[in-house]
Formats: sequence, structure tokens, C-alpha cells
Amino acid sequence: MILYTVVPCYNEELVLRETYHQLKEKYNHLMTENLINDQSRIVFVNDGSKDKTWSMIQKLVQDDVYIKGINLSRNRGHQNALLAGLMTVKEEADAVISMDADLQDDINAMDEMIEKYKKGVDIVYGVRSSRKTDSFFKRVSAEAFYRLMHALGVSTVFNHADYRLMSKRALDGLASFEEVHLFLRGIVVMIGYSSDTVFYERKERFAGESKYPLKKMISFAVDGITSLSIKPIRMITFFGIFALFVSVGMIFYTLIAYFKGDVVSGWPSIMTSLWFLGGTQLLSIGIVGEYVGKNYIETKRRPRYIISDYIGDPHD
Repeated sequence: MILYTVVPCYNEELVLRETYHQLKEKYNHLMTENLINDQSRIVFVNDGSKDKTWSMIQKLVQDDVYIKGINLSRNRGHQNALLAGLMTVKEEADAVISMDADLQDDINAMDEMIEKYKKGVDIVYGVRSSRKTDSFFKRVSAEAFYRLMHALGVSTVFNHADYRLMSKRALDGLASFEEVHLFLRGIVVMIGYSSDTVFYERKERFAGESKYPLKKMISFAVDGITSLSIKPIRMITFFGIFALFVSVGMIFYTLIAYFKGDVVSGWPSIMTSLWFLGGTQLLSIGIVGEYVGKNYIETKRRPRYIISDYIGDPHD
């Protein structure tokens, strides 16, 4: 079995060396146990880092035949960097594991992922068994995020990020999705091949700072919802219909109040117009939004990433 591990990196100079050592140790163990062969590789993807990340990757490639490096032409974001790595190596490997560089994902879970793959599973999700290492705010907001995604029609694996194993067949399926705004946690679920989960304890970040502060997490959630679901637009439509019904009720209410003489002059016409026009506008926006939403998802074809360099052993 040829296993590749793809690791997106953005400003990871403080942790990259340790990530390399732990992954190399794991690869040596897997080779010793004959779980993978010696053509397996570790691929670091530099996502336009501003520090020494790429120069460190270049040095690792020079010193170790098991390391490869991909350098994107500029920063494209975690999801695009991850996709660039997966799509670049999918023809070279039988299966690919994706993980972050911060060492929060338990590398030892790779053994069980490989075991499930060898039993015929195409996608193995690494799922957090708990969130004990998170702050109260992070824990509550993350769980709220998954529940909100589900409520808005986006299928995801609860407490799963981007630590997963995918077979070559699953990667070929992923390649057929052409979305520009990526939310891989939702897209991978849509592939539909056999899947299973591996539970692990998530660790504290080894070094450096989180690349997902609150602002980026909110942006990530919005991208995930709007790229995979038009349910929010439909909610606007339904609210517009509701507002129209309310406006009809207000018409009857203001007429009754008018004939009873229990109104201020001009109030009935203002209230009726306000509710009717507001409901009509929301309904119109919702209907137009149905078409805009579909076009938004389907018509964008800008490149998701551009690879500047791909370095590693020449036999590939």
C-alpha cells in the first residue's frame, strides 16, 4: 500500500520540524509493520507562508527522500491548499491521509485508519472523542456550528475537521466537484462511498498560533453554508410569505380600528403600506435569490489554486 500524507502549512516554522519528526517516526513504524511500502511519502503544502516555512520544507526534501513539497503561488486558504495537495498526489498513492501541521490530530490514529482502509473502506473520518482541550467558548461555538450546519441542510460528520483518509477512488470522486468556494467537510460526505470513523483525543497545539481565530471561523461557517445550501435563501422566501399574510391581517385590523374610530389619522395607511411592501420585497428578493443562489454555486470557474513548485524524489 502506498500511503501519502498531505499537510497544509501556513506560517508553521515553529512547529514544522516537530511535525516532520513525529510523522517520520510514524512512517518508520508503519513500514516496519508492513502496513505501507517504501514508496509512501509525506507532502507538505506551503500556502503562501510569510515566514520560513517554505525554505524549511525545501531543506526537508533535500535531506529526506520520503518528503515532498508543494508551493502555492500565493495564499489561497486552508481548504484550497489541502485540495491542491490531494489532487496533486492522488495518482501517486493508493490512499491519502490529510491532517493539519499543528500536531493537534493524533498521529497514532493513522494505524486504525489504514486498518479500516484495508477492509475496503474508502473514507475514514478522524473524529474527536471529546473537546476537553477547548475553552468553554470554543467548545460551545464549535458544537453550535455543527448543529447550525445540519439545520441549514449541510451534511457533515459531527466533531470532524479535516483529519481523514481517502482512497484513490474517493479522491477521483472529489475531483469531480468543481466548487470554487470549498467546504471539504461537506463535500467529502457527498461523495457517497463507504465510510467509517476513528475516534481520537485532540491535543493542545504544539507551538505557534491558531490559524482560525473567531473572525475566520465565522467566515468559514458562512462559506460552508452558502456553498452547499440555499436553505437560507428559502428561509427569506418563507418569511416574505409570512409577512404577506401578516399584512393581510393588518389590513383587516386597521380597517376595523378605522371604522371604530380608534386610530390616529394616517396610521392605517402607513401600517398597511409598511407591512405589504415589506412582505412583497422580501418575497421578491427570495424568489430572485433562488436563481442567484443556484447560479452562484454553479457558474464560478476561477482556479482554486496555482502550484508554483512541486519538489521531491524524481522517481515519481
